[in-house]
Amino acid sequence: MTDWSPVFLGVIAVAVVVMACIQVGAIVAAARLAQRVNRLAERVEHDLAPVVANLQTIGAEAARASALATAQVERADRLFAEVSARVEETVSTVQQAVMVPAREGLAIMAGLRAALASVREARQVHPGRRTSRSDEDDPLFIG
Repeated sequence: MTDWSPVFLGVIAVAVVVMACIQVGAIVAAARLAQRVNRLAERVEHDLAPVVANLQTIGAEAARASALATAQVERADRLFAEVSARVEETVSTVQQAVMVPAREGLAIMAGLRAALASVREARQVHPGRRTSRSDEDDPLFIG
């Protein structure tokens, strides 16, 4: 058994050297992969930088446009509110200018109709009879 000891030690030494070589190869491959990933990240960052800048510009322009649109909507809202108030004021003034005289005219017309109706009724109650001044005077009047 003693003769086999150096052989087993040699096999162990060769296995350790092979494992060490594999580990060194794995470390070298990992280092190369890290360098490639780093270059890829730099390239992607370089290529995406203008896109990010454009997106930032678009965002800023969208915010500016939104602010302008908000200001315009507020201005239009104030304008419509003012126009609405003026229209209501004008309608109120026109109503007062037209409706008051129209009501007075309707009242006059109603008075004339009532007077004509009373004259018609008086003629229908006493057809063909003419009233004299003395018949109209109150008989109880002393004077």
